[in-house]
Amino acid sequence: MGDLLRGIVWDGSAYHVVDDLEVRPPGPGEVEVRMTAAGLCHSDLAVVRGTIPFPTPVVLGHEGAGVVSALGPGVTGLAEGEAVALTTLGNCGACEHCDAGQPTMCRSTFGRRPQPFTWRGTPTYNFANTSCFAERVVVAANQCVPVPDDVPAASAALLGCGVLTGVGAVLNRAQVRPGSTVAVIGVGGIGLNVIQGAALAGATRVVAVDTNPAKAELAYRFGATDFVDPSGRDTAGAVRDLLPADSTGVDYSFECVGHPALARAAVDMLGWHGTAVLLGVPAEAAELSVPITDLYLDKSVMGCRYGSSRPQRDVRTYLGLYRGGRLLLDELVTRTYPLDAVGQAMHDLETGDLARGVLTFTR
Repeated sequence: MGDLLRGIVWDGSAYHVVDDLEVRPPGPGEVEVRMTAAGLCHSDLAVVRGTIPFPTPVVLGHEGAGVVSALGPGVTGLAEGEAVALTTLGNCGACEHCDAGQPTMCRSTFGRRPQPFTWRGTPTYNFANTSCFAERVVVAANQCVPVPDDVPAASAALLGCGVLTGVGAVLNRAQVRPGSTVAVIGVGGIGLNVIQGAALAGATRVVAVDTNPAKAELAYRFGATDFVDPSGRDTAGAVRDLLPADSTGVDYSFECVGHPALARAAVDMLGWHGTAVLLGVPAEAAELSVPITDLYLDKSVMGCRYGSSRPQRDVRTYLGLYRGGRLLLDELVTRTYPLDAVGQAMHDLETGDLARGVLTFTR
């Protein structure tokens, strides 16, 4: 084991900012990354709240940026000292799904729960193959995508989940067509990226839906053409009220909250031949009920894992769009926090005050 590290450990009942965490050296095909920034995502909060069952103790975090600090045997294409954004898959690169350009379907990315960390003598789990809430992490080399020096670390960190998931859901999974009408339920970190993904795809009307009216300005900045607060109303009806009288509904809807009632609303607001994409993480036993006859009008309901992304390709594409002024990253960062302020950051995330909060690492 190396030097003792600072990090955030969830033990099943509380999260602790610790300074006695250890991580093993990188093995073949792995790298060690010294973290500089880590975004807080609702999936991290879902582990804390029990929505995502996960063994403990565990180092949370799965959206980060850092600097390569050590290379394991056989690693090529990366160099020590190189700035990178981290992604969560670590896919094998050799199975039929990887070969077909579907790394999110690689079986080796499902259910892995390695324990690269040790905390107070106890093997400690890695979350989402990444565990960014530690000063140093060990990940597969193909989880690292080089980042140009002019990209701020806090912005680069968000590429690894929020941007890949939200923009990818639009461009890769739904393949939104130019001229379409899109509704986005939930204007958080994922929803904002769905909104800007829809704008990039050429959607002519993008309706942002959120019960927090303070989110309207941000939604418009990211490309929304309309904002709806459905408080006290039927969500699907509130969206339909915006559409022309002869419209059958929206072409695409994206549910980014993880609530079964909102998933149903996403289906109910669809027009003929419409597609609903479910991105939010509900409780494990949650179910969706829809009238089957609705689907006979060529409506579709899609799940979406990690934006159906090809991370090495997509992160580079999004970095190019960002540097060309066509993709917003800096604007996603509502607030940065030192590691010690993770309690406040989690609170702000849960209350909906953040697009994204980012933890920063300093010694």
